[in-house]
Amino acid sequence: MGSDSSSRDVALRLLAQREHSFAELRVKLAGRGFSETETMATLTALADAGLQSDERYAEVYVRSRAGRSYGPLRIRAELRQRGVDAQCIDTALANHDEDWDAIARAHYRRHFGGRPPRDYTERAKRLRHMQQRGFDMQTLRTLTDIGDAAEDD
Repeated sequence: MGSDSSSRDVALRLLAQREHSFAELRVKLAGRGFSETETMATLTALADAGLQSDERYAEVYVRSRAGRSYGPLRIRAELRQRGVDAQCIDTALANHDEDWDAIARAHYRRHFGGRPPRDYTERAKRLRHMQQRGFDMQTLRTLTDIGDAAEDD
């Protein structure tokens, strides 16, 4: 890496833009040519100083994705992909103060309108869409037009 930037400077610039997980920063610093030893020392020091926190990253990420109508299953998978450990993920999801059923219902109504599905094929398509957004079947059953559609057909 060039002598104009230290790994700490690069990491701090990245953190100033947005929260990053420890694993994300590790990959980004390695991609900029910093050694594994230097990268780990820098990131450990930043974490110890409270400048980098996977817990804070997970909380911000959950809030952001839930605000865009993604459910807890998808958010959990995305955080795992970003190197956040299961305990941080569990805590961030548990501390999220919005109701997942309400988030699912609002997205469903916005996306599909107030009309019930016409047939089984449309019902299945809607369920797949909601599952891909990260909502479980229990949450989807709370949506009245999905839960009642099987009896209406």
